[in-house]
Amino acid sequence: MRIIVLGAGVVGLATAYSLAREGHSVTVLEGEVKPGLATSRANGGQLSYSYVAPFAGAGVMGKIPGWLLDADGPMRFRPDFTRAQALWLLAFLRACNGATSARTTAALLRLAYLSRDALHALLAREELEFAFARSGKLVVYSDHAGLEGAKRQMATQAALGSEQHALTAAECLALEPALGHISSRLVGGIHTPSEEAGDCHLFCLGLEQVLRRSNFDVAFHFGTRVTQLLTAGGRVVGAATAQGVHEADAFVLALGNGARALASPIGVDLPIQPLKGYSFTLPITGLAPNISITDAAAKVVYARLGESLRVAGMADVVGLDTRFDNRRLDTLLRQARATFPQASHWQELRPWTGMRPATPTGLPMLGPTARWPNLHLNLGQGSLGFTLAMGSAAIIADLIAGRPAPILMDGLSA
Repeated sequence: MRIIVLGAGVVGLATAYSLAREGHSVTVLEGEVKPGLATSRANGGQLSYSYVAPFAGAGVMGKIPGWLLDADGPMRFRPDFTRAQALWLLAFLRACNGATSARTTAALLRLAYLSRDALHALLAREELEFAFARSGKLVVYSDHAGLEGAKRQMATQAALGSEQHALTAAECLALEPALGHISSRLVGGIHTPSEEAGDCHLFCLGLEQVLRRSNFDVAFHFGTRVTQLLTAGGRVVGAATAQGVHEADAFVLALGNGARALASPIGVDLPIQPLKGYSFTLPITGLAPNISITDAAAKVVYARLGESLRVAGMADVVGLDTRFDNRRLDTLLRQARATFPQASHWQELRPWTGMRPATPTGLPMLGPTARWPNLHLNLGQGSLGFTLAMGSAAIIADLIAGRPAPILMDGLSA
């Protein structure tokens, strides 16, 4: 089958790989000049299979006012006065309850475990260099209420297959001595030994090279922005670009935030909003964490990527504004320096900002659309794009082949 994958971020490339292994002829269309230059460029770096609880959690409603009033808070909101943003926010608020959060977490855990297995199978077959490390993850807490809530979540996830351990403050420091500078505020943490880390951009570049040098039937068209999806006879028949029309038997929309502009004119409404995040990447010159750290109080994540430390955070709902907000970057820098002051000389930051495509519930949309059965969606992974990419791609490959999805699709179907 001839299949066009729209988008060459980590989700699109994983999809192209899974489809190519099935023997399909795959064409990848990407507006950027290289793969992984948008949301996949410099994300948090954590492959966080057991930490998939959605942003729309049961306790979020009470925290939002404080976050919005705090200049250094992890969330900001600026209305763009569009109907799409307003509807997304209403749906997000409706999802902020215990029952919805529990269902979402269970679905995301199923997808995350599938993705972990698919990634491990990929690495057993292919040689990829992307600073991959099975280093584990430690989420540290500065308040007892937060830690107790995390312990309850840990118990819930244990029944779903997660292997995690609650640690005291002293045990956290013994596990990761680099936390010593914040020892006075630590009350404990949750450790997941099986979690992993890697450089998503390097993963994208490596996967592209695998697809180019192997016996796969894959063609890449970079610098090729799709302007319109063409339909006829109840199917999508082509993707129009400035360079011409690309035709195929099936299409996979993996464009993240760019998907709405293409889907809307053909009657497919996608509840996607970008959550704007920030990161910077430091050369490690001193005492830095060896395992991935999430500071629950500051909502900041740290991942060691070889000889570099990736620091990431923020979830700003500001429409499609991709500009740097220097105040947000400065907040992230101050929080990181206060936590790991000896990690680096703090002179080379390599800052980045990216727009993570999120649904209100946090569940991605996977599979064929109802209106156009040969148009498949693979988007909405939000901040879990790297974590969920391989599992999402495996589902798309099975559905296009006419096989049942490898996991229960409750809440995940497009």
